[in-house]
Amino acid sequence: MLRSALPGLVTVVLFFVGWEGAVRGFGIREFILPAPSAILNAAIAIWPTLLNHTLSTLTTVMLGFGASVLVSLPLAMIIAASPVISAAIYPVLVITQSIPKVALAPILIIALGANEVPRVIVTFLVAFFPLVVAAVAGLLATPPELIELGRACRAGRFQQMIRIRLPFAVPFVFGGLKVAAALSVVGAVVAEFVGADAGLGYLIQTSMAFFRTPLAFAAVVTLAIMGMVLFVVVGLVERILFPWSSSATPVTPA
Repeated sequence: MLRSALPGLVTVVLFFVGWEGAVRGFGIREFILPAPSAILNAAIAIWPTLLNHTLSTLTTVMLGFGASVLVSLPLAMIIAASPVISAAIYPVLVITQSIPKVALAPILIIALGANEVPRVIVTFLVAFFPLVVAAVAGLLATPPELIELGRACRAGRFQQMIRIRLPFAVPFVFGGLKVAAALSVVGAVVAEFVGADAGLGYLIQTSMAFFRTPLAFAAVVTLAIMGMVLFVVVGLVERILFPWSSSATPVTPA
């Protein structure tokens, strides 16, 4: 696993080295584009504050991501079970996905108050759609011969869904979970931009208001690390619980 991750790590290191060299070589001012060393120094200087904001954003991300999992998987099974239900629900899902979350966040804050609930709802709305689409695609991609075999063994529709369709859809589901985990970070930051008194999105806004660009970049880098860690954790869960599917995980649309 370390050997497979080595090219990515080398690429990241080279990127930051090139970034540092470009900033120093061209004499770019810190408030425009800080060097990675300045970003690191800014993060170290206020690491307790950065940690508190990170934990606040992570809480929102995990709540929104968890809600998307709890809602998406049963909803996907309902959609896959009936073409009529699919035709009734899918347009609603597309409509919810088409609404810009930045426009929806202020409405939720006015309706529900400036607390954690609107931010979790925005995070949920960003994350759940790709997971539903991936799960439905996996459930409907089950080979017909497996369904016929289940019917020959007198399996009902519920048993077919749980014992045949759902195991076959596991690679698709985890592909959707990886996308949803990364998008949860995006959703949380979007919500924090609109209304929050803590979190990395809030830290970025306040930092740029006072031209503390290195600190804003430190928050951005922290968000990127958070998204990558969640993506890797989902992959590890798949490898541990479903090792037979992890090598064939399909690419899921965002």
